[in-house]
Amino acid sequence: MLQVRDLQVHFDTPAGLLRAVSGVSFDLNAGETLGLVGESGCGKTVTALSILRLLPATHSEMSGEIRFAGDDLQAFSEPDMRRVRGNRIAMIFQEPMTALNPVFTIGEQVAEALRLHRGLGHQAAWSAAGQALARVGLPDAPRRLGQYPHQLSGGLRQRALIAMALACEPEILIADEPTTALDVTIQAQILALLKSLKEEMGLAVLFITHNLGIVAQTTERVAVMYAGVIMEQAATKELYKNPAHPYTRSLLAAVPRLDFHHPPGESLAAILGQVPSLEAPPPGCLFKDRCLPISLAMFGHRCLPYLEK
Repeated sequence: MLQVRDLQVHFDTPAGLLRAVSGVSFDLNAGETLGLVGESGCGKTVTALSILRLLPATHSEMSGEIRFAGDDLQAFSEPDMRRVRGNRIAMIFQEPMTALNPVFTIGEQVAEALRLHRGLGHQAAWSAAGQALARVGLPDAPRRLGQYPHQLSGGLRQRALIAMALACEPEILIADEPTTALDVTIQAQILALLKSLKEEMGLAVLFITHNLGIVAQTTERVAVMYAGVIMEQAATKELYKNPAHPYTRSLLAAVPRLDFHHPPGESLAAILGQVPSLEAPPPGCLFKDRCLPISLAMFGHRCLPYLEK
């Protein structure tokens, strides 16, 4: 359904050309949930925004191939892309506390997409917006239509964002950190809601997160990203059982475990060092300066920078 090939995104900064995304390639199949996981700043959101061509035209350069249902999105005119965004490919943006426009009611923001993409009149769009809010479990949906974002809790705002994204029944949903800033109870509710809606609507989902626990619960396949590069792709169960790349191994080793007794006085597992400069990235594997010792990393730097199983 969605194919990304050799995606490159560079930003022109005062410090030089910043290589935010370098050669990213992946497929998203119909009805599948693909997890895009990595540390903050590794290029996950830039990748998502590139798919929808939402990056600023000035100070950014993008190349590569992005195909949706056989069509090259890079070749689309801006009016054509507007017919895709929010209609066939929708996105839940980060930070539910700030992603909604504070000066418009919830109903106005959900109904806007229905007016633009479905050609509904004001009353019909308002009614459909209420149905969209009810579908995502927003209590007392008709009353919520007239409320402003500041009148809703974080969990209710996130449900409103999900309703907005799914109002036009898209084929692909990009969920960018949809549980950020929510407590664990609300996180679990949002994840259960997304899973239910995915099955009900037959969605393909690109799930972006830094939380390895969420990835294990919600995805069929995982792409592990570091410093703008996908280091490893695999089926979720296989990746957790047999991680191949040293970066993936390091990420999993750094996750605290309740079933592991940590010896007193010993430091928790961590990935030492810093992410390399994206203005002047070193040659070879970008993780090599932070890699585990060869005895722990098995193949060490002989691992390919990109692995797929």
